[in-house]
Amino acid sequence: MITIIGATGVIGGALLKRMVELGVPVRALSREPDKLRSQLGEAELSMIEIASADASDTGSLRHAFAGASQLFLAMSNSPRQVELETSIIRTAVEAGVEHIVKISSPVYDSRSPVAIAGWHQEIEGFLSQAGITGTLLRPYAFMQNLLRFAPSIRAQDVFWGCMGDSPCNFIDCRDIADVAAEVLTNREVAGRTYTLTGSETYSYPHIAAKLSFLLNRTIRYVDRSREELLNDLIQYAQMPSWIANHVVEIQTMATVIPEMPTYTVKGLLGRDPRTLDAFLQEQIEQFR
Repeated sequence: MITIIGATGVIGGALLKRMVELGVPVRALSREPDKLRSQLGEAELSMIEIASADASDTGSLRHAFAGASQLFLAMSNSPRQVELETSIIRTAVEAGVEHIVKISSPVYDSRSPVAIAGWHQEIEGFLSQAGITGTLLRPYAFMQNLLRFAPSIRAQDVFWGCMGDSPCNFIDCRDIADVAAEVLTNREVAGRTYTLTGSETYSYPHIAAKLSFLLNRTIRYVDRSREELLNDLIQYAQMPSWIANHVVEIQTMATVIPEMPTYTVKGLLGRDPRTLDAFLQEQIEQFR
């Protein structure tokens, strides 16, 4: 049995659909199982077992892991990341899980430290010492996160950042899910670390130009200093300070450490990653 933590997230949700397409039964864990059931169709429900579990409740996890041989672990970032994920890994191992596929982050780099990457590094270290097979997926920026710019683009034809014109790796979360499905169903590619990107890098001015063309009106990217963006995110977007710091840190990372695409997705799946052009065309009504 393959168990999935993070089934209501963008990656986890796409993974559920992919496993149904492959005809592979899975067990999806959720704190709100009825809500998850309401999001699935009849065909999906016939292939998916839904179990109630809470990441902070080892008893519920132990029950949910019963009979599972593999675990997909994808959690929203939080200040409790290390505590919760290491507890999940420990409980999974005790329950007999033999392979964990973890969604991580780009590797921690002291030249441009990203706090959350440091948390993931600590969890990766714990997993490596757990005595089971661990597969690490390290995706770069999600294309889906560009939808966070949609409100200001719709209202003001503008979005903000502190990345200048530095190129950034982007990847569609559905490609991450497809890679996860591959390593969960193909033992030959399990137990490794995979850095995941799309096939090209894009700067924010480049993305603004693409949106301008698709929307047939001028969309501007306005570059801010790190301090200005951090203040705006906390004061106007009302982000918790740790999330706002993360946004600024990952954008700063792209300006300090050159980002280049990898060919991992194609190597694993035998096809090119989904393109940013295709994603923007698919989601263009969100920006209109």
